Formats: sequence, structure tokens, C-alpha cells
Amino acid sequence: MATLQPAERVKVLEERLGTTFTRSDLALTALTHKSWVNEHRGEGFQDNERLEFLGDAVLNLAVGHRLMERFPQMKEGELTPLRARIVNEEGLSRIARRLGLGELLQLGRGEELSGGREKSSLLANALEAVFAAVYLGAGLEPVMGLVDRHFSEALEGVAQALGRQDYKTKLQEAAQERLKLTPRYQIVSEAGPDHEKIFEVEVMLGPDVYARATGRSKKDAEQTAAHAALALLDRGEKPGQGSSEPVPVPARGPKDDTPA
Repeated sequence: MATLQPAERVKVLEERLGTTFTRSDLALTALTHKSWVNEHRGEGFQDNERLEFLGDAVLNLAVGHRLMERFPQMKEGELTPLRARIVNEEGLSRIARRLGLGELLQLGRGEELSGGREKSSLLANALEAVFAAVYLGAGLEPVMGLVDRHFSEALEGVAQALGRQDYKTKLQEAAQERLKLTPRYQIVSEAGPDHEKIFEVEVMLGPDVYARATGRSKKDAEQTAAHAALALLDRGEKPGQGSSEPVPVPARGPKDDTPA
């Protein structure tokens, strides 16, 4: 790819992104590192640093928009760290590598020899510049489409991580703060064959059983029981005031055999 002409670089980028740049000059600038400009002075090239600056804001806006749509009940303080988990050097460079962005960059000889095409910081900056070029050429709508296409895995990863909240840790923190007690878990029963075993677990705070739950692994049952006990604490209720029935087994995939 090092021998590609400027127009060819933009064409390949369009194919990989799945979009057409209304301003190919901006697309080429997004692919141009300052080391290239330093070695080609007087040839009319501009580096991508200004586009990188704008692209950071554009991506934060677009990803933030999608997060607000996915999690309409979340507050600003909860959404901000979620966005930061997506729009960061590691996440952006991963997407840039998936697009093969490194091989399309115009780099100076020194940067080329030092492995610049694989540098995470350089790749993340270039991806931000690319999104800025799309935005300046056609506005926010195509940017949102590209976020949906290329950031879907990252957005889904955040959603899945939220679904795996560590309720045992949250319960322990809340119980120690409010009651000065440490939760204790014990298996009440096990049922079913080994490959489809169902565990019933109860969680106790002091002498009181705060919740009982079932799960396809001990870990699942403990997490579900902790979630129910935490809800009881948050409502300011005592055991016996709410339902004492076991929480149903949540719909899940294969049994989670991760050690508790």
C-alpha cells in the first residue's frame, strides 16, 4: 500500500469504511501524518492534527448520542465513563486496525521505519481525523451511520458488561456501610443432572436471610440473590416485608462454570 497514489488511498478508505467522501481533500488530509508533511514541504500537503482535534469531539458526540438512546434512564455521571470506555486510544486503534488504516497513511521515512503504521496513538488519531473529514464534508448523519457500522461491537460490549454487574460486591459495600455486616452465602439445595444442575442459594446479613435465588451455577445464584438483597436494602425494607419466594432462573446461555 506504500506505493498507492493519494487518490487511490482515499478510494480504498471509502471502500473499507462503506462511505463516499464529499471532499476527498479532507480524506487525504486525515491520512497524512505530520512526518510526511515535514518531508514534502511546498507540495501542498496538510497534516491531520487539526482534523484529529475536531474528530475527537465528533466521535464523543456520536457515541454519546447512541449511548443515550440505548440507556435512556442513565444519568450523566453514568454515561460519561461508558463513553470513555469506547472513545479512547485502545478502542479507536482497535477499530483502525480492523479497517487496515495504518497501511493507508502517508508517513515520513523516519516514522515509517519506527513502526508508525502500528502505533496505537497514531492509529487512534488518524481514525478521529477520518471521522472529522466525514463530518465536515457531509454533516453528522453519515457519521452516525459509520458509528453504527464500526462501533457496534464496542457499544454491544458495554451493554453486555452492564448486564454482568457484580452485585455481590455492590451488596457487600452497601451492607458494610449501612448495617456494618458482611453478607454470607450458603447453598440451600442442588437439583438436576450434572450438566443441567440448578443451585438454590440464600444470602444472609447477620441472622437474617435477606434473599434466596436459583441459578444454573453457584455463581449465578449468588449474584441473583445479592441483586435481590441489594434491592431490599435500597428500599429500606427488612426481610419478610417483601416476597420470600426464590428469584426465577434468569434466561441465559450455557452454564457459567467460572469459579465463584
